[in-house]
Amino acid sequence: MFRRTFWFTTGVAAGVWATTKVNRKLRQLTPESLAATAATKAVEAGHRLKGRALGFALDVRDNMAQREAELGEALGLNAPVDPELPPSRRYTAIENRNHPKYVEGPASSEQPCTTYSYNRNEDH
Repeated sequence: MFRRTFWFTTGVAAGVWATTKVNRKLRQLTPESLAATAATKAVEAGHRLKGRALGFALDVRDNMAQREAELGEALGLNAPVDPELPPSRRYTAIENRNHPKYVEGPASSEQPCTTYSYNRNEDH
């Protein structure tokens, strides 16, 4: 009699345990639960990525400033001003000598100083 009661109780306990586990797993696999889990993991990944991206951006900025200082020293842009030398001028890479600011003196009537429009729809 005790054997049957023992095995009956053991079977009931195993059934309750298995049913609880299966119901818990089914609740985890519902669309709402999966969406909440995915959203939580996405937020955590976003925070990790934000921290890494911020660190990378700060490293780039620091190294850029360091390299700019190195180039300034190599080109002599940061050198102290010598009173005997004329002040240094900076030139643009490409100068438009036809631009009105480069025309010396008043423009003659034979060749008027023309300005160009940057409106690409003007000729069409």
